[in-house]
Amino acid sequence: MSRYPAPALTRRALLASAAASAAGAMLPLLPASPATAAMRDVSLRAAAGRVRLATPGETAAWLYNGTAPGPEIRLRQGERLRVTVDNALAEETTVHWHGLRLPNAMDGVPHLTQKPIGAGERFVYEFDAIDAGTFWYHPHQKSSEQVGRGLYGPLIIEEPEPLRVDRDVTWMLGDWRLTKSGEISEDFGNRHDIHHNGRVGNTVTINGRRVPDGFAVRKGERIRLRLINAANARIFSLDFAGHEPIVIALDGQPVTPHAPEKGLVVLGAAMRVDLILDMTGTAGSRAAVTDRFYEGLEYKLVDLVYDGTPLRERAPDWPLGLPANPLPEPDLKAASRNEVLFSGGMMGEMVAEEMGETMGGEMMGPGAPGGRMSHAHSMTGGMMAMMNSGAAWFINGVAADESGHDMKPMLTLERNRSHVIAMTNATAWHHPIHLHGHSFRVISRNGQPTRHREWQDTVLLSPREKLEIAFVADNPGDWMFHCHVLEHQAGGMMAVFRVA
Repeated sequence: MSRYPAPALTRRALLASAAASAAGAMLPLLPASPATAAMRDVSLRAAAGRVRLATPGETAAWLYNGTAPGPEIRLRQGERLRVTVDNALAEETTVHWHGLRLPNAMDGVPHLTQKPIGAGERFVYEFDAIDAGTFWYHPHQKSSEQVGRGLYGPLIIEEPEPLRVDRDVTWMLGDWRLTKSGEISEDFGNRHDIHHNGRVGNTVTINGRRVPDGFAVRKGERIRLRLINAANARIFSLDFAGHEPIVIALDGQPVTPHAPEKGLVVLGAAMRVDLILDMTGTAGSRAAVTDRFYEGLEYKLVDLVYDGTPLRERAPDWPLGLPANPLPEPDLKAASRNEVLFSGGMMGEMVAEEMGETMGGEMMGPGAPGGRMSHAHSMTGGMMAMMNSGAAWFINGVAADESGHDMKPMLTLERNRSHVIAMTNATAWHHPIHLHGHSFRVISRNGQPTRHREWQDTVLLSPREKLEIAFVADNPGDWMFHCHVLEHQAGGMMAVFRVA
């Protein structure tokens, strides 16, 4: 249960929210025609540069348009976006549009959906903004290093009639590993990070900067706060110190407005959460926003700093609900069922043995028909042999090679049919699992139905957890399915789902 009760919704607010959701459900399923949609043109240039993060001096980084994060791209639902990307780096890159349902050729995965953008080359991405919501962009080429050096930016698609708030604010949470001299540590892809919980940095920024002076607010103000976790691996669990955040969207998709569990807003790597945050503090006061995910390593992210003059004496009575995006509803009775097992990493053999015993010795792997092995030790023995050869993480017993994303599909999903993916995390670590090209409903955790049946594109799996997602595979092509702890992806935890 939440330590903070959800604020009471007035009858007027509830009726307005319901009307908004009903209107969203009637949106057309097809994207706007390129011939009629308004076009938004954007240019991005990826290049080395310097930024001021947390030290008196500047830090060498890789930047979009000279900034980290890159420029916020903002457009309206139904518009068409055309982004011209110039690569001024000394190596190949791509741009992946995280969370967007777009044509496969625009997804930005090297060798799988496009040829990488070579040094000095240009590529044009063009697609329709089908869903409103909070998304982001980043490379999928050597992503653990390119993202870790600063290549990422926010992408906001506004509803045709945006939710009424006083301010719409984006916080892109970044995580940097800096040396004592303030430079980015060059230890990318080291074995320890890959086999443990990834590259967790020692400096956290909001929109590319530490904010020692705090975030200015006014009593009575209502803010739509869009949180984006752009860190390689860090998980955030934010405590808003006496305030009552209300979750209104996850990964860009509307959800029934609710208070987060225990009052903490949790974001795994690559996840997004939209909050309604009413400023209920006293004029002239400060309130700390604290990250509490890592026990014993809690720290203050930023202070909410109240102006001495209130905007109003109490929170406004405005609707909280967002209109639904045009997502096809999965039919669970007619859905195919597919089992996916994540294994590997430090202590992976021990966890796999434990879970094999609790499951009667049967776990998924590349052995018997259907991928099921009769004994867990068969899987762990093969897993250890592969780990000794350099692989670290496995999906159904297979470790992918990140240098060649063009992989044989692990699953072929019938187009326009509903599918359930039952995932088991047989590891000692958290994994934010991301599926490209689709959003999915999270329907159960450890056998219990989820309360909100939330739509997501990146879902956080806890160690030893079992989770089910469901979706209609309506977007044809070969799509990446991987852990968004980028070092885990680099160490083998990725696969391809084919929709045909």
